[in-house]
Order: sequence, then structure tokens, then C-alpha cells
Amino acid sequence: MTRLLELLVTGLSLGMLYSLVAMGFVVIFKGTRVVNFAQGSLLVLGAYVVARLAPSIGFWPAAAAGAAASVLAGALIRLLLSRARTDDPTAPAIATIGIDIVLTTDLTRRIGPDVLPMGDPWGSATVDLAGVTVPQARIAAMAAAVIVLGLLLVLFRHTNWGVSMRAASADPEAASLMGIRLSRVATVSWLIGGALAAVAGVFMSTFPSAGLDSNAGTIALAAVPAVILGGLDSTRGAVVGGLAVGVAKTLTAGYGDELSFLGDGFGDISPYVLMMIVLLWRPSGLFGTREFHRV
Repeated sequence: MTRLLELLVTGLSLGMLYSLVAMGFVVIFKGTRVVNFAQGSLLVLGAYVVARLAPSIGFWPAAAAGAAASVLAGALIRLLLSRARTDDPTAPAIATIGIDIVLTTDLTRRIGPDVLPMGDPWGSATVDLAGVTVPQARIAAMAAAVIVLGLLLVLFRHTNWGVSMRAASADPEAASLMGIRLSRVATVSWLIGGALAAVAGVFMSTFPSAGLDSNAGTIALAAVPAVILGGLDSTRGAVVGGLAVGVAKTLTAGYGDELSFLGDGFGDISPYVLMMIVLLWRPSGLFGTREFHRV
């Protein structure tokens, strides 16, 4: 039972971080109708800045600088995509793949074979909660994710920008005719998406991870099943999908010996298996908007 509880706590904390990455996908998609495949490189960029600056200026100032770097990169990507003379969201989405390759290649070259410590204040310290050993870094990650996601949900529901974003997502032409500035909604969406990627990247590179390495960009790949599972245009789905993927991945990895009949490394592909099961039942995701066509 203790082992199960430890895996559940670890899975929930990891799932909250996946929810942050998934929320970045959702926010940008709702604000621009573009799937941002460069979210992984924004994640690595923020974590890289933190790892490089933390030894000299401290963790918290470095974390702020890392978030600022990812936000700035998001703004630059938005500026580049705004130059595209097309209303088809497919072209900008494909462009983000190229941007991701360029950023990831450069960051991988800079990191090299090293593992960069994040310089966080928690280190490898653990806390014993009712017989369950939990890393302090995981508790901090969960708390940070809950606060950030809670603030975002309030922002979506109770601010003018949130109303504008939901209107732009539902019907861009009608929203524009009502005086909503779609360009401003899109820009803010990219800024928020960059900040979310940075926060997730920092905490995913802390203990029990050894630090930031050149494979950190693959973290965002596990968030893709989370956002598809929950629904690409659903903020609630991003949270639920992230938690589901985090718990599924942790449990299948933790019970790898018992699940050996499924093959080695099943924990790595379990998020995609879960995603396919959900899509066979609900092609739009658990909370995604269903599209109806008159025939």
C-alpha cells in the first residue's frame, strides 16, 4: 500500500506539470487556432536559462529570468507567425515544427553531454507524510502548478481577456466584428504559453531528476497525449488529461515487473495507449468541443 501511495503522489505531482504544458497548448490554440509544436523547445529554453544563471544570481532570480526568456521567445514566434499571409492554421502549425527543430538543436548543442543542476533550494530533501516518502521538490512542483493553474482558470472566467479569448475561440469573425482585437488575444496567449512551459521545465528538471539534459525537450511529447486526451480547446481537459497521463505513466513504470507481459518500457508508451483508448470513445477528447456538420 505504501508503494502505491508513493506512486500516486509522484504521479499526481508529475501530472500537474504535464497539465501546465498541456495548458500552454490549449491557451495558444484557443487564442490563435494554432497547435504550437514548439512548446517543447520553450520548455527547454526556460530551464536552460535557470540552470545557467542560478549558480551566480540564485534560483529565484534565475527562475524569473527563465520565465522571461520563454515569454520573449513566445512573443517572437507569434511575431513571425503573424507575417504569414494565410487564414489556414495548418501553415503556422507546420512552421512551429521548424522553429522547434531550430531551437532544440541549438539548445542541445549548448547543453551537450552535461546534466545541468537547477540550483533549486529543495535539492534531494524528502518529507515523510503518513509513512509515504515524498521529495520536497515534488511537493513544491505540485503547489506551484495548483497556484498557476488556479490563477489561469480565474483569468479565463473572470477577466475581459478571458472573455475575449473564449469569444475568439468560438467564432473569430463574430468576435472581430464585436470589437475584440484578435491580435492582442493571440499575443497574450503566446506569452502565457511561454511562461507555462518555463515553469514546467524548471520543476521537471529538479529532483528526482538529475537535472537538465539534452533530452529534456521530449517532456513535452508526453504532454501531447494529455492535451489530446482532455480536448485541444478545453482548459479543464488540460488539467484532467495531465493528471491522467502522469498517474498512468508513473503506475505503469512503478509496476513494470508485474506488467512485463506488456513489454519492456510500456510505461513510456502508456500515455499514448490511454490517449488512443479515449479517442476511440470520444474523438474530440474528454472535454473537447464536438463539431457537428449538416449533411
